[in-house]
Amino acid sequence: MDGAGCSTTVKVYDVVVIGAGQAGLSASYHLARLGLDHVVLDANAQPGGAWQHRWDSLSMQDVHGVADLPDAAAPGGSSDRANAVLPDWFARYEAERGLPVVRPVRVDRVTSEGDLLGVHAGARTWWTRTLINATGTWTQPFLPYYPGAESFRGEQLHTVDYPGPEHFDGKRVLVVGGGASAVQFIGELAPRTDVLWATRRPPVWRSDWDERSGRDAIELVQKRVRAGLPPASVVSVTGLGLRPQEQEAARLGAYERRRPMFARIEPDGVRWADGTFEPVDVILWATGFRPAVAHLAPLHLRSELGGIALLQTGADVQTATTVERDPRVHLVGYGPSASTIGGNRAGRAAAVAVRRHLAELDGRLSSATSIPRESAAAG
Repeated sequence: MDGAGCSTTVKVYDVVVIGAGQAGLSASYHLARLGLDHVVLDANAQPGGAWQHRWDSLSMQDVHGVADLPDAAAPGGSSDRANAVLPDWFARYEAERGLPVVRPVRVDRVTSEGDLLGVHAGARTWWTRTLINATGTWTQPFLPYYPGAESFRGEQLHTVDYPGPEHFDGKRVLVVGGGASAVQFIGELAPRTDVLWATRRPPVWRSDWDERSGRDAIELVQKRVRAGLPPASVVSVTGLGLRPQEQEAARLGAYERRRPMFARIEPDGVRWADGTFEPVDVILWATGFRPAVAHLAPLHLRSELGGIALLQTGADVQTATTVERDPRVHLVGYGPSASTIGGNRAGRAAAVAVRRHLAELDGRLSSATSIPRESAAAG
């Protein structure tokens, strides 16, 4: 605002995408093809999404499949490090297609200001008519609390902290969690050190898997999301399978020595409700993640049941992206689309839904609008 009290104008995007992982890049590609003016804000200093933060021992042949990006085939399985191969692939994809990624930008909050959404990162703000949130889960590790946790004299690590198998040589390790990461860690560690395993429920092992099984599992996750419940992981309904990399751990009996969850943590180990005690040097929490959506809290998108309900308009549950409580907002990589292939489908679906939403509005805003300077800074 100048001395005469006149307001200045700042840019308003058709859509802002938060996150430049697989889902965010997919959304950006399709937004560009549809001619929608957008920007992608990424918290990382470099391309690669969460893959750049994975441990060095995770090779391309270890990952649970990486889907193609739109118009770009994914790298194949190899002994090369996933945290090098996939970030390089993402970087080339961004550059070759000229995707409008801005980094590093860590979004603090998203607010609703009349017809517009304000995407805030510190002192900077981007104004937009719609939003695609593709922030995934990696930045929100879930670490359950057990009595005595603060007294433990050994190491407590989460999946995000996993330093590779060599770190654990000569240590007795308790792996906690019933998902794919826990199975992978046991597969790496059991052939070289002493490993225990604890889960809340007995693991469900799958003997076979087909496309229909996958669809049924994703549909179960989507039912929770439609009801406004927090999404459950797909693996919680698919069951677990042992890959060739884990067969040696299975031969050693590592997966058969699973115990239910302990009652408390003590300075040198853990104790069960029946009084039995196991000394351990490391507790490795493979207890999963929660959706990284805290920055959306000012929009009040959560239902009374704790989740963000999404509208499903078609038969493919992985393309449900529109938030029920605010159709300007779309979530990709959330609930049933929380996988690389699901994120790709959701990215395209979100872009199409954004175009439809904008077209349905009565009259279109110009590419700039009047906003008081003291309330916003151009991104």
